[in-house]
Amino acid sequence: MKRLLNTLFVTTQGAYLSKNSDTVEVSADHQSLLRVPIHTLGGIVCFGNVTASPFLMGLCGENNVTVSFLTEYGKFLARVHGRVNGNILLRKEQFRRSDCVKSSGQIASAIVTAKIANSRVVLQRVLRDKPDHDFHADVNIAIGHLGGSIEQANKCIDLDEIRGIEGQAADVYFSRFDHLITANKNDFNFCSRNRRPPLDNVNALLSFVYTLLVHDCQSALEAVGLDPAAGFLHRDRPGRPSLALDLMEEFRAYLADRLVLSLINRQQVQAKGFTKTESGAVMMDDETRKKVLVAWQQRKRDEITHPFIQEKIDIGLLPHVQAMLMARFLRGELEGYPPFLWR
Repeated sequence: MKRLLNTLFVTTQGAYLSKNSDTVEVSADHQSLLRVPIHTLGGIVCFGNVTASPFLMGLCGENNVTVSFLTEYGKFLARVHGRVNGNILLRKEQFRRSDCVKSSGQIASAIVTAKIANSRVVLQRVLRDKPDHDFHADVNIAIGHLGGSIEQANKCIDLDEIRGIEGQAADVYFSRFDHLITANKNDFNFCSRNRRPPLDNVNALLSFVYTLLVHDCQSALEAVGLDPAAGFLHRDRPGRPSLALDLMEEFRAYLADRLVLSLINRQQVQAKGFTKTESGAVMMDDETRKKVLVAWQQRKRDEITHPFIQEKIDIGLLPHVQAMLMARFLRGELEGYPPFLWR
């Protein structure tokens, strides 16, 4: 369990939430684990096998405390709230900002700046961890390019220009991605980013983990009452979770790319787990997919000190914290949206 930004996250499997006077009581195995006064909470997020009494949900409804239920893996299931709920005002402000090119540009600038900065840190960490490798000069050039892209993105609010800066930075970053693969080079060789369909083993892994990440971001946004379809960097398109795609940009390098590199370099995945279809698409078998899912869930249990709120949290809660920060910004409680910046 973890309290962040007036939200109680309940991840203990088998936990039961009940009303105890004007407090929320969390218990498991017939033992009380935590009591929180209802007036101190803005929301409760339950992961997996977590149940709540009708009286507790009634208490939350009376106090405008939203209770959200997600699977253990972070997929959004349902949200319970009382008769009066401020989410409509939040979503209306989200739609206004999304329709405003200038406002969208300002938010997109912060998101893209963070994405490039986090990608740059991934390259910097490789140089630090492998000081004697022969690719240092090439990676250093890329780090310099990304540094310039960060400055450009941070000053720009024109959406088309921001997308151009992002695209160029991604090309520079992925042009050095193969240097980061240090094991099984014959089976996991990376030339360029491709998708729909992925055409090699590395891209198959990246696409799969990116899909897991966007699902987590979509669930986090739904849990705080934002509409995952109305984005700022990514524009409206039927069936596309544009705001979830916006949010995931901050985590691509830190969460997804690093996990893929770890799976390959630690030889946790093997070439026999991938097959190429007649169309050229590369697919993972069930066993490999299961290995990736297990590694993904284990990674999300690691802890990090969030750079903005300065609290230790599970990495899996990062999308939820950023979604809450986005909601607070849209409600006017923050002057600007603070994206996730890996230190």
